[in-house]
Amino acid sequence: MKRILFAASECVPFIKTGGLADVVGSLPKNFNKEEFDVRVVLPKYACMKQQWKEKLEYVTNFYMGYNWKERYVGIFKLELDGITFYFIDNEEYFNGDKPYTSDGLWDIERFGYFSKAVLSILPVIDFRPDVIHCHDWQTGLVPVYLDHFRFAGEYYQGIKTVMTIHNLKFQGVWGTKDVRNIVGLPEYYFAPDKLEAYHDANLLKGGIVYADRVTTVSNTYAEEIKMPFYGEKLDGLMNARSNCLSGIVNGIDYEEYNPETDPFLPYNYSVETFRKIKAKNKVALQEELGLEKDPKKMMIGIVSRLTDQKGFDLVEYVMDEMCQDEVQFVILGTGDERYENAFRHFAWKYPNKVSANIYYSEAMSHKIYGSCDAFLMPSLFEPCGLSQLMSLRFGTLPIVRETGGLKDTVEPYNEYEKTGTGFSFSNYNAHEMMNTVRYAEKIYYDKKRDWNKLVERAMTKDFSWKTSAKQYEELYKYI
Repeated sequence: MKRILFAASECVPFIKTGGLADVVGSLPKNFNKEEFDVRVVLPKYACMKQQWKEKLEYVTNFYMGYNWKERYVGIFKLELDGITFYFIDNEEYFNGDKPYTSDGLWDIERFGYFSKAVLSILPVIDFRPDVIHCHDWQTGLVPVYLDHFRFAGEYYQGIKTVMTIHNLKFQGVWGTKDVRNIVGLPEYYFAPDKLEAYHDANLLKGGIVYADRVTTVSNTYAEEIKMPFYGEKLDGLMNARSNCLSGIVNGIDYEEYNPETDPFLPYNYSVETFRKIKAKNKVALQEELGLEKDPKKMMIGIVSRLTDQKGFDLVEYVMDEMCQDEVQFVILGTGDERYENAFRHFAWKYPNKVSANIYYSEAMSHKIYGSCDAFLMPSLFEPCGLSQLMSLRFGTLPIVRETGGLKDTVEPYNEYEKTGTGFSFSNYNAHEMMNTVRYAEKIYYDKKRDWNKLVERAMTKDFSWKTSAKQYEELYKYI
């Protein structure tokens, strides 16, 4: 039996700000239980929902030296869906109303404490993992502390680490002197070939240097981050570690995202019945949002954080032109004020064609996936992306830019070979995006049979967590 411990700063259903939480919450349930005992360790945040806090069972507590003091480390645990979750309790560090703060140094201190506590609790909870799987910069110090702990005793010898980068943009960077003073690691670790990068301490870099294997969330992104444009100043390190670097695409929960049983859809449908039924959802959504009711009109959905990374400058640039076509746009999400206001403006200007929903709602997102004909995702960069996987599952054809996980998961339509599951364009260019949208419109209106075949192929693709879990199982066995 191989023992694996996931260490992360967020995890559904307990705490979520992004896709990382979905990965940490869903992946452990999909390992082969005969071969793998997978557990998860998280901070015990005060902002966790009360329903979960009430269920936590107190295990024990002890004190650990950190930042020149003896710090309290409480351990709680909970079993859910056959997985054991451990929660590290320290009210001083985890008492805010959000999991992250706007104070960079304070977050580094909090998650440095968390990284050290992850290793310190192991003898106490009587679980010695073969592999500790660390996620993002918040756990970047785990492999570094592990290297340091190995000098201290035999218990930590032979434990391996995997570092997964969910988004290289976030690295946990601050002045070397301050960070060294807080985390209490010897000066030896703060050299340019270890934790130091451009005269600052970089927690993610430490994790990448000391982990036995580094993974990221798609094959294309694993290649892209070796280049300066995507490498966020760590492209040199990524090339140096390329023999230990691999990409494994995230999955989605195929039970939660299932058009046959989805409780948020007025009409459920399957790969056999979508031709007759899916348009009824579209009409219901048109009615709910005050758009012109027409089951035949092509509807394009967007569910996203409204930020530069997601390519909304391209959409903003050609939206007026695209609204001259026989299409409707339904947008859901929040983000930069510039894009929130731009979409509000287009909804005011084209009330029959554009619906801007500047908020977030799980129910509305499912309705968009289950009602629209196409889904637009023109990202500047996208480590993995989950929205395109959801839209494929619902037979809503993705129109994406060929980057990161989008390139790995959406196969562009080829009208001669009759293959593909969506549409894509390669250059980050507004008119190239618009031409691809218009090409999709042409297929939708003029080649309905081809369009329906695309939908069929999209809905039969398997991007469930089972596939990702198998690849991680291989990786753990290998190391």
